[in-house]
Amino acid sequence: MATLHLLSRSPFVDLSGASCLRLLGAGDGLLLTGDAVYALQADSRPFAVLSALPADRPLFALAEDLEARGIAAPDFVQAIDYAEFVELTLRFERVNSWL
Repeated sequence: MATLHLLSRSPFVDLSGASCLRLLGAGDGLLLTGDAVYALQADSRPFAVLSALPADRPLFALAEDLEARGIAAPDFVQAIDYAEFVELTLRFERVNSWL
């Protein structure tokens, strides 16, 4: 069963992202919201890890949170709005929010 994993905490102050990535399986998706989008800062360790994810694990980021933090979505990330966020929750069989 494919799962959409939701991360909202900065990878620089919280370890839930590392735990999530260990469980991210083929067909699972990852959505970065809130401070989790800081993982997309170029030249950071989290950026390197995320950019190396296999293509069968799609990566999304909430566009509003990227914009609020002045971060551009790299090519391997699909920036989405709130309506697309809702669609993602329906597309995946399960949703897991990492607190």
